Amino acid sequence: MTRYLMTRLFYFFLALLVLSVVTFALNWLFPGDPLTNMSGIREGQTAYEAALTSRSFDSTIIQQYLNYLEHIVRLDWGLSLSTGTGVWQDAATYLVVSAELLLLSFLVAVVVGMPLGMLAANYFRHNIDKFILTSAMTGYSIPVFWLAQLLILLFAVQIEWLPITGQINPLYAIDSVTGSVIIDILLSDSQYKLAALQDATLHLILPVLTLSSLPSMLLLRITRNQTIEVLQKPYVKAARARGLSQQRLLFRHALPNVLQDVLPQMTFIFGLMMANLVIVEHIFNWPGAGAWLLKAIIERDYPIIQMVLFTLMALILVLNLLVEVYRGWRFPMTREERYGGY
Repeated sequence: MTRYLMTRLFYFFLALLVLSVVTFALNWLFPGDPLTNMSGIREGQTAYEAALTSRSFDSTIIQQYLNYLEHIVRLDWGLSLSTGTGVWQDAATYLVVSAELLLLSFLVAVVVGMPLGMLAANYFRHNIDKFILTSAMTGYSIPVFWLAQLLILLFAVQIEWLPITGQINPLYAIDSVTGSVIIDILLSDSQYKLAALQDATLHLILPVLTLSSLPSMLLLRITRNQTIEVLQKPYVKAARARGLSQQRLLFRHALPNVLQDVLPQMTFIFGLMMANLVIVEHIFNWPGAGAWLLKAIIERDYPIIQMVLFTLMALILVLNLLVEVYRGWRFPMTREERYGGY
């Protein structure tokens, strides 16, 4: 396990290093002055000369990169070209807002996708399996932006059950402290706390449904295929012949082995959700990192662009590391496959 863990950590830090090189190179690939793109300080401002020295622009490119790494470690991403405020100072709130939406959507995708996948596998080639698989293929083929419009048209415009945009009705006057609207409501001393919580929950439904649709369909298909494969194994057939119930076969024997193959896909699914996050936040006017990134791209606010890209990619790498370490600990066979029994 030690060798496996050290190898995973090595590749993790190597990937982070490559990612930092890419974001560092973006400062020269973006139009304009590289120092301005990196620090947010424009040429002609009083702090520009000091930035030349503090960012090592009077030295070699290697020294500039090492200085860039130092600023990343200190979470110093410079100033926003649009507002003039610190990028990380603004980023903390946006990232928490997006994290709330991402985690809720991911939870819905797991709760919906995996049970339906096991249900379809349990009724393999029956009408239930065909119906679930057809629904999954249909949901998988619908673009996120179109699904969002359909849900808005049905639940917000026609039936008028759900609100369209924002986190909460401004009339409740809930101060943003953490960025998470649910936590902010619970921390507030508003006399309308319960009504505000209900309103915030209604605002969450459409974005969560839209963002979780594609991941849930992917998880459904992966879980179904892996469960069918496991149920055909000789040891499962032997257990069935000994009289074990189908429910016990599914949850005692099939599920642990299915998780071994599903877990590696979680990183891909989470990355897909991050890509769709930009679209979903823009459509529903959700004040998160995705909408902030899109606004920065339109306004050519390069310090924000590179900070958001680096942070989102780093989060994917962290998630991948956690999944790999957990698999290596929970399923020793994965270590043996790679390292011959270590």
